[in-house]
Amino acid sequence: MSTTTTDAHLNKNLFGHPIGLFILFLTEMWERFSYYGMRALLVLYMTSSTLGDDARGAGLGWTSQEALALYGWYTMLVYVMSIPGGMIADKLLGQKKAVLLGAIILCIGHGVLVLTDTWAFYTGLGLVILGVGLLKPNISTMVGGLYPQGDIRRDKGFSIFYIGINTGSLLATLVIGFVVVEWGWHAGFGLAGIAMLLGLVVYIWGQKYLTHVGNLEVQEVNKVDESSYGRLFGDLLKSKTQLLFTVVLFALSLFGWYNLGWAFGLLFLFLTIIVALMMMIYKELSSQQDKDRFVVLLLSFIMVIIFWGAFEQAGGLMNLYTDAKTDRMLFGWQVPTVMFQSLNAGFIILFATGVAGFWAKRKLKGKEASSIFKMAIGIIIMGFGFLFMVFAAMEFEKSGSSSMIWLVMAYLFHTIGELCLSPVALSFITKLSPVKYASLMMGVYFAATGLGNKVAGIIGESASDLGEYSVFLGILIFTVIIGGIFMVLLKPLNRLTHGAEDNEK
Repeated sequence: MSTTTTDAHLNKNLFGHPIGLFILFLTEMWERFSYYGMRALLVLYMTSSTLGDDARGAGLGWTSQEALALYGWYTMLVYVMSIPGGMIADKLLGQKKAVLLGAIILCIGHGVLVLTDTWAFYTGLGLVILGVGLLKPNISTMVGGLYPQGDIRRDKGFSIFYIGINTGSLLATLVIGFVVVEWGWHAGFGLAGIAMLLGLVVYIWGQKYLTHVGNLEVQEVNKVDESSYGRLFGDLLKSKTQLLFTVVLFALSLFGWYNLGWAFGLLFLFLTIIVALMMMIYKELSSQQDKDRFVVLLLSFIMVIIFWGAFEQAGGLMNLYTDAKTDRMLFGWQVPTVMFQSLNAGFIILFATGVAGFWAKRKLKGKEASSIFKMAIGIIIMGFGFLFMVFAAMEFEKSGSSSMIWLVMAYLFHTIGELCLSPVALSFITKLSPVKYASLMMGVYFAATGLGNKVAGIIGESASDLGEYSVFLGILIFTVIIGGIFMVLLKPLNRLTHGAEDNEK
């Protein structure tokens, strides 16, 4: 009887999609509320005066450069931790339990951030990093597992899931700004924790709709076929070319440690390990088709890094620009800085299904609609959003203030670009990844996102010397060039996917 009941739950659909999608939708929505709510506050809190001379209370009193540096490290580590998070899911817990553990750690982390002590600030950030690392890659992989191979609903499913992400972001950036003005910074951090607790409750309640996805795959006794990271690194010592390349990267990492400091040195060492792992996975793959698809997947991560390196100026440089250099008066009311970040989420909710539908119709008509094409178009559109920030910087130079319309237009273009790249990239990974490394590759994707976040912080720091105009113009030019290069390489890259997207219907 329990089996019959379980099957009935699994066969239920809502709006043409498995009901499990909406459980994951709500879980991710509240998790993203907690994350984006805190992200919107972070740089502003760090740069706020320690005297507490405004209604928001005392901040940390850091310079913009110091705050953007920590912002870059924090947002990078949040995503880089997706790699060990994916490994833990693949080998120890399964995706379902990894998401549960991550959600619990996040609740604790946000709870610690309510405290006003300095140790609590760093401890809370550390716990949030660990929690997101376990939750983020694995819940996305579970979404892909809800659909059979070749199901055209998969891309739409990820777009719906993406609406959940941005509903959380929208609610957070609309509400938390008011909470902080009324009750202070740490009340905002506390609200983020309450949201995460709601996400945890929804996830536990909805387990009956997720019994068939996210479970730990039991390996056969045959040790030759068992995917073992230890074995992969053991084989590295027997592979001369890969070992030589790894040694060179290791030496360069030590050089970076010496010249740039221990933090960058550790980052480079970590990246060396990941590159070595990717090389050995490539070598292990048995068919040329799998090898070619793996290469295309890794190349697509270049676009991911560059996209987020530009896009994530929203939480850093653009956030500070909005606070200090934008005329935020609207009908006699000053719009809180944090609320401008709700534009991205609001636009996504408005346009996500429309953009996904546009690509689906284009695909059914036999026109070019491959994932690489969508991602290249996305990075170009997002890049053109910085044209409006160039206009804003020019207006500020002339009049000492810039209109908020430039920010609105920039966020609109950034959003359309994001809808063409981010949910598509998530779906693309589930199509091309080797099955036994699915969670790991989702983790590598989020690590690429994290590297983009660190690049965003470095770019934002450079504005102190170069000025916003030069930074915004440079981002515009560079992103359009990168998108153009991938457009030129489109046909050979699509050939290397060996028709992974040809049979979708």
